[in-house]
Amino acid sequence: MTDNSTPRKNSAVHAFRDDALGDLDATGIAERIASKEVSVREVTEAAIARAESVEPSLCGLAFPDFDRALTESGRPHEGVFAGVPTVIKDNVDVAGQPTQHGSAAFTATPARADSDFVAQYLSTGIVSLGKSRLPEFGFSASTEFMDAEPVHNPWNLAYSPGASSGGSAALVASGVVPIAHANDGGGSIRIPAAACGLVGLKPSRGRTVPDAMDKTLPVRIISQGVVTRSVRDTARWMAAAERYYRNPTLPPIRLVEGPSTIRLRIGVVVDSVTTSPTDDETRKSVHATADLLAELGHHVEEAPMPVPQSFVDDFCTYWGFLAFVISNNGKRMLGPDFDRAATDNLTRGLAAMYRKKMARTPQMLYRLRRTYREYARVFQTYDVVLSPTLAHTTPELGYLSPSQGFEELFDKLIAYTAFTPLNNASGGPAISLPLHETSQGLPLASHFSANHGDERTLLELAFELEQATPWRRIQDAR
Repeated sequence: MTDNSTPRKNSAVHAFRDDALGDLDATGIAERIASKEVSVREVTEAAIARAESVEPSLCGLAFPDFDRALTESGRPHEGVFAGVPTVIKDNVDVAGQPTQHGSAAFTATPARADSDFVAQYLSTGIVSLGKSRLPEFGFSASTEFMDAEPVHNPWNLAYSPGASSGGSAALVASGVVPIAHANDGGGSIRIPAAACGLVGLKPSRGRTVPDAMDKTLPVRIISQGVVTRSVRDTARWMAAAERYYRNPTLPPIRLVEGPSTIRLRIGVVVDSVTTSPTDDETRKSVHATADLLAELGHHVEEAPMPVPQSFVDDFCTYWGFLAFVISNNGKRMLGPDFDRAATDNLTRGLAAMYRKKMARTPQMLYRLRRTYREYARVFQTYDVVLSPTLAHTTPELGYLSPSQGFEELFDKLIAYTAFTPLNNASGGPAISLPLHETSQGLPLASHFSANHGDERTLLELAFELEQATPWRRIQDAR
């Protein structure tokens, strides 16, 4: 067991130890519980002990609810992950817990009921330890705050864990829990998965039960999902979610248990639609992934970008629109004490940017909705598109801090998150896999997109790549 009592700023911090959780993924823990090798209570107590050991270093929990978790552990559990510990991101409602959205601009009161998606999530039998942290309203790609400690990357505490599901990713990567809720409106499942060395699948639009706020968006960019340490956990979670709710407009996924023998047509995109170039380390990692895919027998070739450069401005305008809506309706949406002056520089800057572009809203919405068709056309030629998850390697904490000026921060965010938003606007599925590492020893991911409703192909390919090049374990980090 690693002594995490006084971790160095540049050291890896994890909670793996010889306890009821061991180094198992969620599937392995569920099997131990089902065989009565361990009890749900023992597993829950182990997860709480792990959380308490690393939380001072990682700061990943928004609302620990350990007493409730212990109470829940004494009740019967059914589902594919019956009794497995988890956390839920603090931007969905859990009965009896506040939903703070990572913001200091209001004080949340306990939710009266579980949200629609949380009911789906809990139907898998998991036991929640509480809520995980996110940046304010999930707008940033790093889980940092104006006046609070950031969430730290367990692979190296000096670095960002990504965002917006940064707390969930840090707690899964460090071994506190094997699976955690995440959601994705511009990359917020895939970005922290990439930064923390996890599997991050953004499902197709409509695949999982939308939360109430998701349904109100004029372009439904948000998908609910999970971050995990193994492909099989993500595949089993998707199959369980589908048993709870099956969208009849999408082809079924069913349980994916391994690679397919079908060889795929894979297009490769190395540079994004933004004017920012992909950095050398990331570029080399994508070429290495392409070479591996070719060695495995897939047909790999360079592919064109599916959307014009105007997509960047349209998505940024929509990003600002969301901040504007919250800033102007916060008292009604979040509580009477909401103070938009207390929001961070990113939220205020996005809202101000949108005010200047408000007249463009109808055209912006039209073009974003059109990306559904533009995206789908790519998959008349290819089964999968390979790209970087992010345009450069994971930055140190502070680089994306909301304490800096808006213009500087905004430019950095666009350059960093250059690849992920297209899947949100178009509604297509995508998965981030931690296939490589940076010169600093941090995870470095590749990103795979497929046609609407084709998560099955992504999961089959992910199984194949996981078997060909198993990802590094944080326990073995330098």
